Amino acid sequence: MQTTPTLVMIPCFAGAPWQLNQLTHLQHHPMRSLRLPDDVDELETLADFIANQVKDFERYVLVGDSYGAISSIAFATRQPKGLEGLVLSGGFAKSPITSPLLKTLAALAPFFPGPFYRQTTLRIHAAQLASSFDKEGEIPWSTAKSRAFFVKETPHKAYVNRLRSIEKEDYTALLKKIDVPTLILTPQEDKLIGADAAGVLLKGIKGSQEVILPRTGHMLRFSHPGVYSLEISKFLERALNWSSHSGHRFRYYAASLSIVTGAR
Repeated sequence: MQTTPTLVMIPCFAGAPWQLNQLTHLQHHPMRSLRLPDDVDELETLADFIANQVKDFERYVLVGDSYGAISSIAFATRQPKGLEGLVLSGGFAKSPITSPLLKTLAALAPFFPGPFYRQTTLRIHAAQLASSFDKEGEIPWSTAKSRAFFVKETPHKAYVNRLRSIEKEDYTALLKKIDVPTLILTPQEDKLIGADAAGVLLKGIKGSQEVILPRTGHMLRFSHPGVYSLEISKFLERALNWSSHSGHRFRYYAASLSIVTGAR
């Protein structure tokens, strides 16, 4: 019998597994990450994939970052057995692509692989991920690092399929089906996702909690992994009564809470 719940990390749009050793405040918890499949262009199919990845866990919490957040939402709306909590960072319930530039880029992306994808599409994408706080991070970040990460980890096919998957779905009306304690981690500055996306999640998911991390951007998991993991650890203790050392869960008391640690 599994006595200690597992933290299951769902990757961002790049699809690469997390660097778990960077999550310094979660090292006492069992953790599992995974790589997203390249050939999936439906979020419901991706939810099936997640279901298969967690089928051997009796108890687990999903931690989804950006695209991993909407993937986790798609799965959590099914009210799966064993899911005890949800952490969503830089998340959204429907496509955040609203600017004419990004809409044009998304429309053109499928037709231009190779050098255009690496040199143009990913440069524009990396610029949208950037914030004015990235260089201040525990691990100083930059648009060059973001682009290099995508070049290494994200084939053109996977990029296009993930774009298509978020164009097709809107989970706003289904958020009410999520019935586990949920933490919404919001960066102070996020020009890709926008200021309203977290509010939609907070309003739609009953009893959810929001923590706004000051002086962070959309790539906060990469630039501020210590602060990021600390807030998750606090949430596990605060909302789920998991001991910071044993990882045991005792009882959850539902409450609606918004914790603001910095201005939007």
